[in-house]
Amino acid sequence: MTTVLIADDQPMQRFGFRMLLESQDDMTVVDEAANGTEAVRLTDRHHPDVVLMDIRMPGLDGIEATRRIIAAGARTRVLIVTTFDLDEYAYEGLRAGASGFLVKEAQPEELLSGIRAVASGEAVVAPTLTRRLLDTYLHHLPGASKTSTPAAPTVPEEDPRLSALTDREREILTVIGRGWTNTEIATRLHLAESTVKTHVTRVLAKTGSRDRIQAVILAYDTGLVTPAQ
Repeated sequence: MTTVLIADDQPMQRFGFRMLLESQDDMTVVDEAANGTEAVRLTDRHHPDVVLMDIRMPGLDGIEATRRIIAAGARTRVLIVTTFDLDEYAYEGLRAGASGFLVKEAQPEELLSGIRAVASGEAVVAPTLTRRLLDTYLHHLPGASKTSTPAAPTVPEEDPRLSALTDREREILTVIGRGWTNTEIATRLHLAESTVKTHVTRVLAKTGSRDRIQAVILAYDTGLVTPAQ
């Protein structure tokens, strides 16, 4: 049974989510939160498998609530549900540790599949869509300037998160950051897909990435991948 906490400031939205989730034999809603502060407190109380997290809520928003939930080290995973598929706040939520995001206009089957995927440790956002999200909003981060010359990327070897990677694993992390799927990696690097899966698992473990999305963000943060111009 997958336990879910719903965090949204709109009562009707929470009601709709609850009705959908409780119609499933393998899901149960443990509680509802109307803001980020309640989401953090109720996550600590119930330890749900998944938190459905809205972004724009009064007081503590969904991004900071996600950051606090992940920082607490619990097994709970966060699935952001936002209004726009390229909302810059969704990007910030992924950086805060969310395992993916969906739009509120998604079909019910997409939401249910997303919850099940996140609960099982997978990322919801497809690699190519993640790349599009990062490319679109990387320059909108605090301190970034649209007119100034970008600073030189961090040299990968200097980042401690990459120090344990072999050359092949560093290559795998780079192409993950470029949005390649496992099948594409296998084809282009002439590897068996089972070998690719093993490499990806090792990369996630060695870098401390919770899922593939976090690995993509790491590839950007360390300069292995730069935004498309």
